Amino acid sequence: MINGPLFNIGSLSVWPYGLCMGVGIICCFVFLLVTMTKKNYNEEAIDKTLLIGAGATAFGVFMAAVVQGIYNVIAGNGFDLKSMTFYGGLLGGVSSFLIVWNLYIYVIAPRAKSKLLQNNMNATLSDSIPFIPIGITIAHSFGRLGCTMFGCCHGGETDAWYGIFMYSGNSVATKVVPTQLWECIFLAALSLIMAILYFKFKFNYNFPLYMIAYGVWRFIIEYVRNDYRGEFIPGLTPSQFWSIVMVVGGIGFIFLEKYIFVKLMKHPELQPPVREKKAKAVSGEKGVAADVQIEDCPRDIPQITPDLPEEKGEEDKNNLE
Repeated sequence: MINGPLFNIGSLSVWPYGLCMGVGIICCFVFLLVTMTKKNYNEEAIDKTLLIGAGATAFGVFMAAVVQGIYNVIAGNGFDLKSMTFYGGLLGGVSSFLIVWNLYIYVIAPRAKSKLLQNNMNATLSDSIPFIPIGITIAHSFGRLGCTMFGCCHGGETDAWYGIFMYSGNSVATKVVPTQLWECIFLAALSLIMAILYFKFKFNYNFPLYMIAYGVWRFIIEYVRNDYRGEFIPGLTPSQFWSIVMVVGGIGFIFLEKYIFVKLMKHPELQPPVREKKAKAVSGEKGVAADVQIEDCPRDIPQITPDLPEEKGEEDKNNLE
């Protein structure tokens, strides 16, 4: 781990956690962009999905700090926005995305007169649900790598072979259980598994898989984390409480996916290629322009036939006569 900022730019200090989180968010959006392009999303569907997603991500980061501040109050400390918790960010990001998306689809777009605000997307949110959690776990995995480098969210002290030395908020390195590194590896593996299931086997249940798998993992790993943040329910950490909610929600999501969301899909990958259509449209416009130019040419052009000399043999014959 790194005790202090990675480097300074003037008076600005760049810390490992912030850098890793930024890289993770960028990788998440690059993955979503590549996947939507591969799945034949038109430009409007890509732009609006990523735009709403960027706003939801920013709000999620804010809520991660707010919820952690509430945890601090529960734990008997003062409220501040100096640290973050993942579940707060996840709940804030997902809820804000759903609110803005549905507000646009069902309220703004049907009443919009501007073409920019109208809904001409060739895909729905239901088409994106199977691969969105892959992006989430990619970003989260980088975030946990940042936790490992910064020295937060770790387990208790240990002499075991798997322990690593961390500064744990002070200048003395202590060998602790690297729960954040384990979680980083778990999330990376979960990203890979979901990607294989989706791209190779056309698996549409990645979101409930993610909710259940991460909920179970986080519930278990909380027992070895040395990171007290108060209690919602006696005997459970706040993260264990949300883990239970996440698992129950994941089970319910299976039925939503099977009976509702699958019927709302537009399946852009089965539609004619949008980029090929665009190329044909451009070439078609050029063809029309060429036809117009041909039509504009005058038709009644007098034919000019040059006077060719008669064959020499015929002229000599006339002279003989």
